[in-house]
Amino acid sequence: MSARKAVKPLRSIAIFGAVGALVAGIALPAFASTKPSEAAPTTVQQLAAVDAQSLVVASQATAAPLARGTFSATTPEEIAKKKAEEAAAARAAAAASTAGTASSRFNTAGYALTSPGSGEVRYPLPMGSWNVSRTVGGGHNGADMLAPAGTPIYAAAAGVVRASAESIGGYGVAVMLDSVVGGQRVQTTYGHMIYGSRQVQVGQTVSAGQLIGYVGSTGRSTANHLHFEVWINGGLVEPMSWLSVNAG
Repeated sequence: MSARKAVKPLRSIAIFGAVGALVAGIALPAFASTKPSEAAPTTVQQLAAVDAQSLVVASQATAAPLARGTFSATTPEEIAKKKAEEAAAARAAAAASTAGTASSRFNTAGYALTSPGSGEVRYPLPMGSWNVSRTVGGGHNGADMLAPAGTPIYAAAAGVVRASAESIGGYGVAVMLDSVVGGQRVQTTYGHMIYGSRQVQVGQTVSAGQLIGYVGSTGRSTANHLHFEVWINGGLVEPMSWLSVNAG
């Protein structure tokens, strides 16, 4: 009797345990089903779709047109070239300005446009307008004929212009002629003219006594004068003596 009583409580415990397990098995899946499911990872395409209104497609982008003047030189070569072009433009403008105003300084009143006289050789300045302050010697290769600024300068002999420039070394503005006089090669140089006053160009043929420029004080000069040089067959001669013998 006592053994039968002891078995009864154990059976009750087993029954309650089985019932509890059954209840738990039913409840747990229900509980699990109510748990919020984890969100699937978001892709780049989905993010792009969300923000599609703010995206710009590369093929739809347009570049603003560039005007020629909207960019500048950046490389050393481009900068150097630009500076050279600007300097050349400045020199051209200065030369044009000088040439435009030089005529107002020419002392042409009372002077002929060709040197008076006759013969193959003429004096390079009008008679009575000059005096010689210095001649050949001591490293000086010509005669300095002092004359007022703007006094006309004439070709001493017919020939071809070998040089004509706004700057020829110490001569400043100068003209050089190649001539043949009495069968001899004669080279004459006319230096220190006024800027912009040259009347002849390289290669031009000139006649004796033709106007070629105007007296000034350019180059290595301290006063208005004509530096006149004469070379015969490659040798330097004293210009005034040559003129006195040959000029008509």
